Amino acid sequence: MSEKNREGKRTARERLAEERAKQKTVEKRRRALIVGASVVCVLGLAAVIGIVAANAGKDDTESSGPVIVPSGANGEDSLAIPAGKTGAKSTLTVWEDFRCPACKSFEDAYRSTIHELTDAGQLKVEYHLATLIDGNMGGSGSLKAANAAACAQDAGKFTAYHDTLYENQPAETDDAFAEDAKLIDLAKKVDGLDTPAFRSCVEDGTHNSWVVKSNEAFQKGGFSGTPSVLLNGKNIYQDQTMTPAKLKQLVQENAKG
Repeated sequence: MSEKNREGKRTARERLAEERAKQKTVEKRRRALIVGASVVCVLGLAAVIGIVAANAGKDDTESSGPVIVPSGANGEDSLAIPAGKTGAKSTLTVWEDFRCPACKSFEDAYRSTIHELTDAGQLKVEYHLATLIDGNMGGSGSLKAANAAACAQDAGKFTAYHDTLYENQPAETDDAFAEDAKLIDLAKKVDGLDTPAFRSCVEDGTHNSWVVKSNEAFQKGGFSGTPSVLLNGKNIYQDQTMTPAKLKQLVQENAKG
């Protein structure tokens, strides 16, 4: 074989080796880009998940106005709306969300018993309002309904309007309570509530910041959800044996003691 042919074959081998080396380099870069992009996607997804988790249970509607406490609200930071006689020996603390189906179920089952006991002066109730469903499902119906209930408290009609809201609660996914017109229309079911003052309070969101503060207290309270119901500090909603009749018995026994 001539020297010229040997040189040509070496050159060809070198060119082939160089081409393979280039291909390997390109492949490494391609893999690096894929891995890098995957990491970015994972980090981006994690960030989104973190944001969603951070906002779970929070209101979509921001409220930056002054905290205006409803008339007669009491307790820590004036976040409780009272019902019943202050001298009653038993206290029922109720954390509720007007969009919460489980809260409606509780109210439907226990409403008449609670009214009977409060009317008899044996039980006082402290209502705390939360906006859990707004955070979980989106919307502002929990906030708007709670503000409207606080407006009803200003008019001395909280209990009747509270009951009306639960009796007319929309489906959990239906944010009907976000409409002022709906809340005002329901006020017509309560004698003497549909007034210019009530309408203005609802439309202006007078107690929105107070509701937000109440919901913050709920989130910090370590509760598992709504409703959370405590009788003299003991969580009775988690008691599987609890019934309206048992609640009545406990309250009446405490009244005698």
